[in-house]
Amino acid sequence: MPVPVIAAGGVVLRGGGPTGPEVVLVHRPRYDDWSFPKGKQDPGETVGGTALREVWEETGLRCVLRDYLGPLRYDDEADRPKIAHYWLMLVTAHDPFVAGREIDQIRWVGIAGARELLARPVDRRLLDRAARCHRVRP
Repeated sequence: MPVPVIAAGGVVLRGGGPTGPEVVLVHRPRYDDWSFPKGKQDPGETVGGTALREVWEETGLRCVLRDYLGPLRYDDEADRPKIAHYWLMLVTAHDPFVAGREIDQIRWVGIAGARELLARPVDRRLLDRAARCHRVRP
């Protein structure tokens, strides 16, 4: 069995908009979809460190880890096994967002709006898990 690719990311929440707490989503032009910020682990990096770094690189948001939401297991586009670990995160500071090749937009949306934008059912389940941890009704 091939060694899985390890990745990590976050479901980042902030205080309330007009519809309550909001979550940040990233747009991936390669897939033309909305998802949560995440990326591959660098050598020697902890999984939590990967999650924080990737969220910052993709969104400009500096965060703290709150609740571990668990792993998602799937095969990537090269048909390799991948394990992506996710945390509920809270923003502590932010740098300006810089669009790039992998992520060209970020958007803060309410929980219900995020459910509509998220392309993959597994991401919607992750959002529901984060909302339960944050005691928010999806």
